[in-house]
Amino acid sequence: MTLRRIGITLGDPGGIGPEIVLKTLAGDYELPEAEYVLFGSARVLRAEEKALGIHFDFDSLKSETSASPGTLTFHEVPSSLRTVKRGVPSAKNGLDSFRYFKAAVAEARKESLQAIVTAPISKSSWALAGIPWKGHTDYLNHFYPGAIMAFWSETLKVALLSHHVSLKNALKKVNRESLLGFLLSLHRSLKGVRPGGFAFLVSGLNPHAGEGGLLGREETEEISPAIKEALRQGIKISGPYPPDVVFRNAVGYPDNIVIALYHDQGLIPFKLVAFDSGVNVSLGLPFVRTSPDHGTAFDIAGKNRANPRSLVEAIRLAATLSRSI
Repeated sequence: MTLRRIGITLGDPGGIGPEIVLKTLAGDYELPEAEYVLFGSARVLRAEEKALGIHFDFDSLKSETSASPGTLTFHEVPSSLRTVKRGVPSAKNGLDSFRYFKAAVAEARKESLQAIVTAPISKSSWALAGIPWKGHTDYLNHFYPGAIMAFWSETLKVALLSHHVSLKNALKKVNRESLLGFLLSLHRSLKGVRPGGFAFLVSGLNPHAGEGGLLGREETEEISPAIKEALRQGIKISGPYPPDVVFRNAVGYPDNIVIALYHDQGLIPFKLVAFDSGVNVSLGLPFVRTSPDHGTAFDIAGKNRANPRSLVEAIRLAATLSRSI
């Protein structure tokens, strides 16, 4: 069996990204067998080692050119950082975290990686650095328009029709054409991941899913027609369901995926039930990208309090999903 080649990026140097990466790689976790490539700065990792009292043997890492199955190699990304400023957004940290990700994406676009696992970045740090994208998925959309942001756990799975845009702009995407294209792309992305596939449960937009048009007409005029066409094309799908009950039909049912129509509609319930174990996944790409479902946690950066569980799950999911590509 050919092993998957999976890149891991450090995330924002001033957040908990380097900490959870070190804890994951130096810890006693049963990670999938793969060829791992760590994208980052040795200086940042050395500083994190010192701050946390965690030892990681960098000298044992082979160069990428001599990597063998099951190994971890290190890809040094040029950095201007001399010291790491922890706990706050920083332009220099933002630039470094973007460079780590950019280098990994370049390798994935050359088909040298089948998956990328990204430690958390700070959108504020990227903005301070003058980076025009609002996060990982936004940058991927630059190359792959229509990249899908989804959130994954054994407890609950959610896919977002829109993500890092204002609510006003998110509502503009709730139309038949956009929703149908999204559903078809999501269906294609998940083919082969699970025997029998997944069932999509589409949330309504309005209270009570519009109450037959009394509380809003988006369900009858836009959402239902898209669902009917998706059904006609062979997708297992139902809805629209009232937003306040649809998640009850998915929690504990691993074959069900809720289609949320905007960011907070999906993320509030997901983080309530799977904050420590959930994974952010980008779908609709020729490779897999996963990430912990939490942020940089600046308030605990450098304090040896970060839990690496979500990153561990992100690595496991990256290995699983990349087998279906």
